[in-house]
Amino acid sequence: MIEYVVLAGGVVGVGWLVRRKHRARVATAPVPGIPGMARQPAGAGRWRPGRLYADAGAARWVPQRGEAVELPGGRASGLRVPSFKEGISINPGSRIVTCSYDGGGSIEIAVMPLDVRELLEALPQPD
Repeated sequence: MIEYVVLAGGVVGVGWLVRRKHRARVATAPVPGIPGMARQPAGAGRWRPGRLYADAGAARWVPQRGEAVELPGGRASGLRVPSFKEGISINPGSRIVTCSYDGGGSIEIAVMPLDVRELLEALPQPD
């Protein structure tokens, strides 16, 4: 009988902690930028996590570690699903947008399907 009382107290305590953590997350403001993973140049290198910011029409990729990559005149040139091999290192449900920018550079950015529209607004497709 004592075990049940202790178990019930533990469940109530864990529930209280989880609810408190959830309320703290809801109370914070949303983080700016589009979360995702990128590799540069497109088709080579490692996938690195970070965020894409589109401030005043000038897009830039900011990795979690390292220097930001400016994307002057960035254009989305392709949209595809990850291959099996890519799906191992990134989320297989994501979408990969290939972007080219002035200066001949290219970058691939993998985002979740709900973020694709926002990414394409930040990096318009060529006509």
